[in-house]
Amino acid sequence: MIETMRSGAFLTRERLRMYPLILVIAYALSLGLLFATSHADMDMLGRPLGTDFSEVYAAGIFVREGEPAKPFDNLAHAAMQKTLFGPDAPFYAWGYPPYFLVLAALLSCLPYLVALIVWQAATLSLYLAAMRRIVASKATLLLALGFPAVYVNLTHGQNGFLTASLMAGGLLALDKRPLLAGMLFGCLAYKPQFCVLLPVALIAGRHWRASLAAAAMLAVMTLAAILAFGSETWMAFLDSLPFSRQVIIEQGNTGFEKFQTVFGALRLLGGPIPLAYVLQSTSTIAVAAIVALLWWTGAERRLRSAALMAATLLATPYALDYDMMILGPAIAFLASYGLENGFRPYEKLLLGCVWCVPLLARSTAQYASIPIGVICIALLFVAAVSRALGDRRSENRVIATTVPRGS
Repeated sequence: MIETMRSGAFLTRERLRMYPLILVIAYALSLGLLFATSHADMDMLGRPLGTDFSEVYAAGIFVREGEPAKPFDNLAHAAMQKTLFGPDAPFYAWGYPPYFLVLAALLSCLPYLVALIVWQAATLSLYLAAMRRIVASKATLLLALGFPAVYVNLTHGQNGFLTASLMAGGLLALDKRPLLAGMLFGCLAYKPQFCVLLPVALIAGRHWRASLAAAAMLAVMTLAAILAFGSETWMAFLDSLPFSRQVIIEQGNTGFEKFQTVFGALRLLGGPIPLAYVLQSTSTIAVAAIVALLWWTGAERRLRSAALMAATLLATPYALDYDMMILGPAIAFLASYGLENGFRPYEKLLLGCVWCVPLLARSTAQYASIPIGVICIALLFVAAVSRALGDRRSENRVIATTVPRGS
């Protein structure tokens, strides 16, 4: 039993096909039931289908009406959601930078359910394409679709597919197409809390062209948003930040069981806000230093990519369970390296646990107060870093023993 766990032999080819297939079928049945029991755009619990997507759609309506600053006004945004979905519709706050208003406006041109389906289908396709590029295997697409964070993202109508595809796409393109990589990284500015470590990695890795491309993309996007929506929209965004910090992050208005961060774990366990910030800051600084080391020393591309993606979740105080979509490419990067170079003891077991964790993270946190999500994220980061540094030392020893003395 222990040896099977150690070697990962239990993860046979047949099981790697059957388990995700069962989950994909379960997701399809669950989503079918959700739509079958809905009325108009609302589910049986009185929430808009795609829940969080309703805030995007409402924001897009404001943009098309010529009031792009209104989504940052909680009272106005709540009123718009009630107008669209009924007087009992729950409120979903808008906290994205003005960049995201462009997509919101385009999607709001379609009927709500059509917009939701187009949004999820398009971004899911991008995610699957990125996963197929990381691991060129027949099993990849099924494992990528069965990844439980996919279901979480679909039911919330969220942007996890887009985030994962932009980050993975940038990392895949970085060595051979640095300008494209930088542009993809720049687009991640719509989710600024996930951009904290990107400059650290790019600068430490001396990826100057990608860094300049990312900065240029950010500048162009910012200027375009100012020209399209006006500077007052940016002021409204800045004015909304205290609400996001105090109500959504510190008070956990969405529920700390959904948080997959060090900060959220401390708050879930009843820790005070100052202590949560101290530990989160410690985590951020620590993973930033380690990421810088990996990228500065030229660690293997897939290992440093996996470490960066896991570290991204450890470096922010705010990431929810649908944000664990970026763990999909991280797992794939590590699996790709392991398939080529062999797996360490318990490495397959860890990858399997991380793959499963989005299915269990919220309920385990809610009913047992155990933040297994952030624990698994941290273990994945440690595994990627340990493998990168360990294999680097092994390479150096091999080089040292093969170089003739006196040369």
